[in-house]
Amino acid sequence: MAKITIPELKKKKVNGEKITMLTAYDYPTAKLLQKAEIDLILVGDSVGNVILGYHSTVEVSMEEMIHHTKAVRRGAPESFIIGDMPFLSYQVSDEDAVKNAGRFIKEGGCDAVKVEGGREVGDRIAAIIKAGIPVMGHLGLTPQTATMLGGLKVQGKDIQTARKIYEDSILLERLGCFAIVLECVPAQLAKLITDTVTIPVIGIGAGKDCDGQVLVFQDLIGLIEGFRPKFVKQYLKLHEVITDAISKFKQEVQNGNFPSQEYSFSMKQENFSQLLNEVKQKK
Repeated sequence: MAKITIPELKKKKVNGEKITMLTAYDYPTAKLLQKAEIDLILVGDSVGNVILGYHSTVEVSMEEMIHHTKAVRRGAPESFIIGDMPFLSYQVSDEDAVKNAGRFIKEGGCDAVKVEGGREVGDRIAAIIKAGIPVMGHLGLTPQTATMLGGLKVQGKDIQTARKIYEDSILLERLGCFAIVLECVPAQLAKLITDTVTIPVIGIGAGKDCDGQVLVFQDLIGLIEGFRPKFVKQYLKLHEVITDAISKFKQEVQNGNFPSQEYSFSMKQENFSQLLNEVKQKK
């Protein structure tokens, strides 16, 4: 597949063609997404929750993000890959923001970076874009600042927060972001923003009227058992399939059925006989 470009993403919006985006954190997943011709691959800081076992995304470091991004690029050399700027990699100063965004491009092989927040990080976004690095914005529920938002819950249900998200989306477009992720906002607000800005809007828990949709890959395939957000559709319950396979392996090892002849190697009988004679002579 040919790597999609930013102008082509904007063309998809104009033509009403939906954009697909999924997360990946490793080589084999990236290979699958590229084979399926997913438009955009996000190396999300959600790696902290679904891969590294952290309590939240704020624990993820730049080093960890670069490590996983490199693996994804190796698995999907022809895909458009976006690196998720982790907590405190851009908030402190413009210099830090540009330096760390540059690491995603130079070391991780990314095509762009994603930054959470609106007006409060506008200067940082502007600095990254001025340095020649494409930025995808992220509004609504921003997990890195979820504590300030009152937790992991829908944003924009009241007029004040809805107005801020709407105004921030216009600001992000004005700053030069090539796309915006809207997470956990009412569908009506997401449609209004999608219809207002000229850049693609990718939704996650933001209704069907966005220009595209993104999900965490592990949520989509049902790899992790337990809590599932309302906006997640599980296309497969892979944790059940995997658990069943592991149980069968354990049972077959314990009862001696694995490995059978089919999964074993053998040597020529004359060679083994010779070896056996040598062993007996040495006793």
